[in-house]
Amino acid sequence: MTATRLAELSGVAYTTVVRMESSDGIPSGQVKTLDAVQKVLEEAGIEFIGSPDEGAGVRWQLKK
Repeated sequence: MTATRLAELSGVAYTTVVRMESSDGIPSGQVKTLDAVQKVLEEAGIEFIGSPDEGAGVRWQLKK
């Protein structure tokens, strides 16, 4: 998914998506912005795993 498409689907500004992508570690931002981006990615089949203390990451959602 492109940054442009993610911005469109989440209702977040393109520049915000680019800033979040280029940040090191946990991206900063308003909770509603982070939630909107996370929702779009989860709907696309991405699963957020772990925690900042335990090696956070993403993967394709496992089929059940």
